[in-house]
Amino acid sequence: MSHKLIVVTGGTRGIGRAIVEIFARNGFDVVASARKEKDLQQLQQFITTEYKVNCFIYPADLGVKTQVLGLGSFIQSLNRNVDVIVNNAGNFIPGNIHEEADGVLESLIETNLYSAYNLTRGLIKEMIAQRSGHIFNMCSVASLMAYPNGGSYSISKFALLGFSKCLREEMKPYNIKVTSIMPGAVLTDSWAGVDIPAERFMSADDVAKTIWTAYNLSDSAVIEEIVMRPQKGDI
Repeated sequence: MSHKLIVVTGGTRGIGRAIVEIFARNGFDVVASARKEKDLQQLQQFITTEYKVNCFIYPADLGVKTQVLGLGSFIQSLNRNVDVIVNNAGNFIPGNIHEEADGVLESLIETNLYSAYNLTRGLIKEMIAQRSGHIFNMCSVASLMAYPNGGSYSISKFALLGFSKCLREEMKPYNIKVTSIMPGAVLTDSWAGVDIPAERFMSADDVAKTIWTAYNLSDSAVIEEIVMRPQKGDI
């Protein structure tokens, strides 16, 4: 019996890495993408050794459409059913709309929205044909509320949630689940250097465990949206 297959973008660090590990630990083969090939090779070595599953890697900057399409073609070349897609790749650039450098909005939309849109479109036809699958889109509490210094990042995450809601409606007839994840502050590299106690953050494992739990519902149920925040509230 062959293993199920999960695709995780931004899979070498933080939330993406935690998602890769929890699914691999539970017998999934993995396709992981990130920008740095060396990080991907280290991940591949660890996953195949530690969990005895396949780990396919593809280096790509998912802010560049041709590289997103290349990832999609690579996955199709594996001739495997894709069971789970986690559109996790993203970038955070703080700033206010009226003060941001020119091009920030375009850059964040390309990475945080278009990457998910184009990769999903590249893989969805096979999911529709097999009439099964689960797509997780890594949104943010910034998808739900504006806040100072959120600027174009928040715009891109609002848009990603909109994409996720539309996809959910479209996929209902095909038994494909779509879940939007809206985490608050998670202790990842995005917060490197800040003088805030670690206990004020959620861990990447918290998010990964939540995704694993949402995936493991019966076929007749889906969690459409998940909002997660540190116990003591937003930072």
